[in-house]
Amino acid sequence: MHSPAFDKLCEQIARLKHQATQFDQSNLFAKNRYMQAQPSLFDRGVFTTKSMKLADYVSEIEDELKSLPPAEHRHAYQYALERITQQVQAVFNVIKSTPVWAKENKYSFRPKTKPQVYKQAVQKMMQSSHELYDELKQNHEFERRLVLMIEERKLKLDAASAAKAAEINQEILALHARLGRCRKAISATEDKIQQVEKQQLR
Repeated sequence: MHSPAFDKLCEQIARLKHQATQFDQSNLFAKNRYMQAQPSLFDRGVFTTKSMKLADYVSEIEDELKSLPPAEHRHAYQYALERITQQVQAVFNVIKSTPVWAKENKYSFRPKTKPQVYKQAVQKMMQSSHELYDELKQNHEFERRLVLMIEERKLKLDAASAAKAAEINQEILALHARLGRCRKAISATEDKIQQVEKQQLR
């Protein structure tokens, strides 16, 4: 039986899928050279998908949802749910912010210099410093939990049978892989914070 958090997340993803499809059909990025030059819409720490179509990122979210660990593995299950929630919020942020950005640029008839266009695109499309600091805080919390989970399993190794020890070692390896991805996400978010703050100082 799934948790209320899982059911709510499924509802959000269903709504997000519909909105992402509509967003892609509107081709809001089609006439923007800066956005067309980007390999993907999100950092690799958030999504592995590389695309300019939001529906492709929703597909990755759906795949993540299908491969959730069993709810009995409480820490891993909660971590995975929070990770997916973060991805959902990232896509929602693009949908929420981009139409405003596109509308503002649609009615501007005077040609702008390339630095101005670049600066506006970055400021509108990147998350605000506040959102990024929230994301950084969340990623540090993920990191703390993963380190604790690794330590818990290491403590179990001493009293484990050979077969059980092999299973625990596999879990430790998987957790280390997650920890590595989490730390990459932390570095990526810190870089984005620096970029946003540099833009704000210009």
